[in-house]
Amino acid sequence: MTGLARTSADLDPRRRRILYRCWHRGIREMDLVFGSFAEAEIARLSDEELDEFEQIMAEDDHDLHSWITGASPLPEDRNTPLFARVAAYKPDFDPVTKESLKEKLGQ
Repeated sequence: MTGLARTSADLDPRRRRILYRCWHRGIREMDLVFGSFAEAEIARLSDEELDEFEQIMAEDDHDLHSWITGASPLPEDRNTPLFARVAAYKPDFDPVTKESLKEKLGQ
């Protein structure tokens, strides 16, 4: 298990690596945004979207946080549909319990 609700067992090595990196960024807020987004979207992202996602992830966490929260203006080169999807993604911040995990995993 890599994240909270998604296993990486069915993913190719690149997607596994990205999913892991999303949950281990260094700033917990960015872990939650990127990790939750990746859990929901990683399997469906095209190779081109994965390339862009890795470029986004290479940005400094403090800059990403400022752009996503709107504290700083978004640079033009990051004003893309994929960045908008990441920034608009609303992680599930409900408390994690055994029951909630079973429900999310369909058990």
